[in-house]
Amino acid sequence: MRIGVITFPGSLDDRDAQRAIRLAGAEPVALWHGDHTLNNVDAIVLPGGFSYGDYLRCGAIASHSPIMSEVIDAANKGMPVLGICNGFQMLVEAHLLPGGLIRNDHGRFLRRDQMIRIENNHTAWTSAFDENEEIVIPLKNGEGGYIADQATLERLEGDGLVTFRYVGVNPNGSLNDIAGISNERRNVVGLMPHPEHAVEKGFGPNTEKAMRSGMDGLRFFTSVIAKVLA
Repeated sequence: MRIGVITFPGSLDDRDAQRAIRLAGAEPVALWHGDHTLNNVDAIVLPGGFSYGDYLRCGAIASHSPIMSEVIDAANKGMPVLGICNGFQMLVEAHLLPGGLIRNDHGRFLRRDQMIRIENNHTAWTSAFDENEEIVIPLKNGEGGYIADQATLERLEGDGLVTFRYVGVNPNGSLNDIAGISNERRNVVGLMPHPEHAVEKGFGPNTEKAMRSGMDGLRFFTSVIAKVLA
């Protein structure tokens, strides 16, 4: 199975996403923002970072990159797409997911290991989790506050499209403690925390078992592999 990772000017976590895919058992395929083809991949990851220097709005310029027309078309046809942090911002700017992301309510960039709850394990990227399972993966953002109008929030909640929710503390002022959402088809998922930084012992969050042993993020990638190969 081939999973594409798109690099934009200013991408930061594209190599980390590629490594996570490899550790999960799939072939990572490097894609470039200026490409006009997805190179026959089976799924796509939009990685974290600061695409185009976060000018205008985070993810806004990237959402108009040449390759994004291919991503939008593939997503609308059912291809699994995961947007992580800046990638989540791209997905809302491209209108593949509703709502928006604004400056953290405390006005500061934050970096922490964050507990989130799996609210929906029926997406292409969460099937390896139990519903309501609580996991810990790193979070790092300056503009991670999720917002939407009341009608959209009610639809997200009512239709089960809130996929992840912050637990213990709301780190950025996101409405309804929302950490990530999916589309109605549940193939497109976006979240602010970084699963690709919790896939390998010695490099993940601390756990009760050992320092740096957290690997909760790996199951995002094994989930999509199982989905595509099913």
